Amino acid sequence: MQVDLISNIEFDQIRRFFQQESGICLADTKRSLVSGRLAGRLRALKLDNFNAYLSYIAKQGNELERQMAVDLLTTNETYFYREPKHFAFLEKVLTEKQGEKAPLIWSAACSSGEEPYTIAMLMAEVFGSRPWQVLGSDISMRMLESGRTGLYPLSRAKELPTHLLKKYCLKGHGDFDGYLLVDDKIKQHVQFAQRNLMEPQQLDTKADIIFLRNVLIYFDNKTKTQIINNISRCLKPNGLLFIGHSESLHGISEQFTALKPALYRFKGARS
Repeated sequence: MQVDLISNIEFDQIRRFFQQESGICLADTKRSLVSGRLAGRLRALKLDNFNAYLSYIAKQGNELERQMAVDLLTTNETYFYREPKHFAFLEKVLTEKQGEKAPLIWSAACSSGEEPYTIAMLMAEVFGSRPWQVLGSDISMRMLESGRTGLYPLSRAKELPTHLLKKYCLKGHGDFDGYLLVDDKIKQHVQFAQRNLMEPQQLDTKADIIFLRNVLIYFDNKTKTQIINNISRCLKPNGLLFIGHSESLHGISEQFTALKPALYRFKGARS
């Protein structure tokens, strides 16, 4: 069936919906992205226009479709060992803690799981079979399911050091040629869960290190502050926070001390 072009009013309504659900404000330039990603859902539901789709996802009982809309509109661009300097520093930190209890690391907004799996490979190098865990969270259930599967195009691992690729990933054959599968010995240490960073966060045990990289760029300053306040409740005093190299906490939070570009130490919760 033919889907009507998205109108200005419909685009603005979808932007408001997405911001309410995720905190992310879609730019005017995302109009084609919104139309392209949601058009398939309109056809599947036999809806003629985006206004009808908005009415549909607003109805009680259609929460799964609402989540699907959020999943489709969420930007997911990631790969293994992204921003190598961060992982080189993490490896140094982990090595220094080799004789101690393994730190708990939370990869917030982990998308399809490449980041927490990269972290887990470095943890395995240092802590081996000792007890340790990496948490991975995202707002998108679709991305989390992809992460739990652990199957990726080999192109996503182009930055991953060869020794880690060979040691912790299985090369696909036949129908899976050109893919890799993260080994179960890594997957068993990574726990995925859905979390909306706009909401107050709580972990059973506070994290020693949090990765929140290439997330804040999608939010306004007020929302950035809210997110940082939410995740800082889950970080131990003196814990480390990694953000993206194009991001900064300047003017966002005074609870952190800058150590390096995109790397901060948590002073502790304000009294």
